[in-house]
Amino acid sequence: MVIKKEIKDDNEFYLYINGKLIYKRWLNLGYGKVFDTHTFGKYTDYSITDFDLDETPELIHVKANLRLLTTEQGGRKNGFKSGLRPNHVFEYKTNGQFKYTYIGDIQFEEGALILPGETKEVLVRFLSKQPIDEYMNIGRKWWIHEGAKKIGEAEIIGIEFPKTE
Repeated sequence: MVIKKEIKDDNEFYLYINGKLIYKRWLNLGYGKVFDTHTFGKYTDYSITDFDLDETPELIHVKANLRLLTTEQGGRKNGFKSGLRPNHVFEYKTNGQFKYTYIGDIQFEEGALILPGETKEVLVRFLSKQPIDEYMNIGRKWWIHEGAKKIGEAEIIGIEFPKTE
């Protein structure tokens, strides 16, 4: 497997696997698009800080209560370990489509699982270079998706913004 990462025009990040474009991110606008969800999910076990960019963006650390939907509610059939990078949706358009999805990985005790129907306190690390600040309020709820499938919801219980100098 050949993985190629590149930044073009100083604001567009491209991720290729075996010569096929699977993901593009507009760094200055704060949103991205997955072109091949199967390949992206199957082969990308990297944390958002693992991309070998010259300057890794700062992270916003959000402590949250995450509740996974049960399988009967349309959620996952099995749980997941720390490090999952699902789509984070804070707002929907009137037609039910996502307004934006945000990049963030979910962290909790190593080796532990969160199972469908469970609620767990987690740390979600969001890239700070995306238009997410307006949603960063204690008590704010958002939805966790894998592609178009809603798998859970989370509520902010604490926030730590990057330190500015």
